[in-house]
Amino acid sequence: MKDRLEEFLSAENISQSQFADSIGVARASISHILAGRNKPGYDFIENTMKRYPALNMEWLITGRGRMYKDELFGRETEIPAAREQAGPSTSTPLPLPDIASSDQENPRRISRVIVFYSDNTFEEIG
Repeated sequence: MKDRLEEFLSAENISQSQFADSIGVARASISHILAGRNKPGYDFIENTMKRYPALNMEWLITGRGRMYKDELFGRETEIPAAREQAGPSTSTPLPLPDIASSDQENPRRISRVIVFYSDNTFEEIG
């Protein structure tokens, strides 16, 4: 789990201290988990679930599945590592889902999506 927690902290671009503060646990407890001295307790799990609802806790705990849940479309998604490293300017555009409005007289489709990255850049898709 320690490797997955490190991966999550890196993906969120936050330090161990920032993470500990955000979930309301002692900073030392995160350090001990990452060093392999302790296993996470109930408060760690519960507070992480509340603070980071998009994080797939099954992935964090067991390694099964993907890091993030995509709650908007009801499926799990993951940002490929190559895309994160390459940055938005060299990435391949993502296909937009074909989601039509239920209003038959005024059908609407997604025409563009804007993705904001942790380095304060963005990419318009579509």
